[in-house]
Amino acid sequence: MDILIQASQFILSLSLLIILHELGHFIPAKLFKTRVEKFYLFFDPWFSLVKKKIGDTVYGIGWLPLGGYVKIAGMIDESMDKEQMAKPPQPWEFRSKPAWQRLIIMIGGVTVNIIVAIIIYAGMMMYYGEQYLPNENLKYGLSVDSTAEAIGLRDGDKIISIDGKKIERFSEIPKELLLSDEGRITLERNGNIQELTIPADQKKSLIKAQQSLINIRVPYIAGGFTESSTAKKAGMEEGDSVVAINGEPTLYFDEYLEKIPQNKEKEISLTVYRDGEPLELNVEVPTSGKIGVASKPLDYFFDLETKKYGFFESFPAGINRSFTVLGDYVRQIKLIANPETEAYKEVGGFIMIAKQFDTHWNWPKFWAFTAFLSIMLAFLNILPIPALDGGHVVFVLWEMISGRKPSEKVLEYAQLAGFVILLGLILLANGNDILRLFK
Repeated sequence: MDILIQASQFILSLSLLIILHELGHFIPAKLFKTRVEKFYLFFDPWFSLVKKKIGDTVYGIGWLPLGGYVKIAGMIDESMDKEQMAKPPQPWEFRSKPAWQRLIIMIGGVTVNIIVAIIIYAGMMMYYGEQYLPNENLKYGLSVDSTAEAIGLRDGDKIISIDGKKIERFSEIPKELLLSDEGRITLERNGNIQELTIPADQKKSLIKAQQSLINIRVPYIAGGFTESSTAKKAGMEEGDSVVAINGEPTLYFDEYLEKIPQNKEKEISLTVYRDGEPLELNVEVPTSGKIGVASKPLDYFFDLETKKYGFFESFPAGINRSFTVLGDYVRQIKLIANPETEAYKEVGGFIMIAKQFDTHWNWPKFWAFTAFLSIMLAFLNILPIPALDGGHVVFVLWEMISGRKPSEKVLEYAQLAGFVILLGLILLANGNDILRLFK
């Protein structure tokens, strides 16, 4: 059921973005009286799931969910319709239109993707507001895994800045650690300010362990229990503060996550405080290594910042968020393009994207990730690769600057080369997904 819910959210998100992207091409084409022969959600090699002709355009849904397209008359595109291109140009065809009109038609999809992201972010800020944990409020510091320890971080560290950029929110830390150019970290440890630099040979390890690098350090205060919790059976109650294991003072939740599994199928003694009085609880640790206790939520320990936006405030904030996300995505692409980091091995395809959605219908997360996908599609589509919008834009701009129109043969060969590049990228991304499934 979880997989079905994730897949449903993925298909809904992708479908919305494809339709809106293609409308970005369709609307200016119609405004400039250019004939649009097909408007398709998903691709339709050999057959369509649904199709209906209205006017000059066939609207349909294909069976191959790898994207979508509009087929514009007189344009060398994925259809490679050489028969049509061999005929004399007609007034309603793309190739007969002025270069500036063709440019607007080609950038329409990317433009719509950016606008969609801005509207989604603005709507979320207006409806949900924005809640975050200020970095300066992390009074207990961070808990770090072995990979973070290898670059010099320690439990309890408070990161102040990365590459000279002050960290305002806790959520920025993992991203900045991965995308930093210089790897310079300024931190507070035991009340002292220290500097460390991420070793170059550790960058690959950071990328592989990005999901578990760091977490927020909190005391161990019971916030709830699972149905099979052995701690609850031993007498632990919500609100109990756990301070020692087997007589050894242990203050933080992450330390118990490490030590309790080391005592599988054994009985451990936990010292807890309840109403200011110490109690000893003898707890059986099952083979799972988990005693079924959840910590209190973050807002129990920290003051979270919540910002509400009015209608007029939300749109500048949405624009700012969209271009911040775009900038971060460009930094990710630079990281992937550097073979020394081996970040290309972590690139994912449709399976990885689908897994980013929640296993239940979480609308805030759905809309936030849809906005990110819209930014991602805008950037990828504007890349100067033949077969993508950006490739067509390059040829139109060349024509506008030089006054010479590329020959149809050049456009055909470029389109084929673009397909080879895109096929390689698709195989890389989805091949990584398949390898991860087997691992």
